[in-house]
Amino acid sequence: MAAYDEDLAYIHDQGYSRVAEQAAEFVLDLLPPGASVVELGCGAGVTARRLTDAGHEVLGIDQSQALIAIARRRASGATFRVGSFVSEPLPECDAVLAISEVLNYLFDEDNTRAALPGLFARIHTALRPGGVFVFDLAGPRVLRESRTWNAGADWAVLVESRVEGDVLARRITSFREHGSGYRRSEELHRQRVYPPSEILPLLRAASFRARTRRGYFAHPGRHVYLARKG
Repeated sequence: MAAYDEDLAYIHDQGYSRVAEQAAEFVLDLLPPGASVVELGCGAGVTARRLTDAGHEVLGIDQSQALIAIARRRASGATFRVGSFVSEPLPECDAVLAISEVLNYLFDEDNTRAALPGLFARIHTALRPGGVFVFDLAGPRVLRESRTWNAGADWAVLVESRVEGDVLARRITSFREHGSGYRRSEELHRQRVYPPSEILPLLRAASFRARTRRGYFAHPGRHVYLARKG
């Protein structure tokens, strides 16, 4: 599956940055001064820019080369690399973030349900004592068929969602202004959903103190998790 190629990366940055902005404000209240932060699925660098402006050090990791290119332009004070959160090495840090359903996405075929305990353990190891792991996940309530449309000044996007067991499959058709017309592209994004009743025990098994929070994502069926290393 494509992971935000050039046109969809542009559209995502132009029209879908609100959650990243709200998450940055939420996270800033949790960080010590001059914290080192690893952001998994950093996208276009919206959160990273807010954190570096506040004096924090940020490493952003994302599978999309197009999103990383935007992030490097936006947040020049951060470090970015292309890679998968499933396998990328995690340096010692004060916080790990995965904002806007990052862990739900199945761009990496190794991002299986069975891989979550290992991922949580790696994050716990990377965090310094007292460090935080902040992320959000879509839960089973988002599993519904739908067809939605959105548009900006020079782009438009159609999203058709279907349910495949515990996976929400979104076929995304995007149109971006190009020359005298519009360029069309398509991507298929698949997300496996997880309820808090599955995630919280996994976090606690990895030695986190964990709970859900109302946080920055006020949407039915999506949950913000705050996990802290003792």
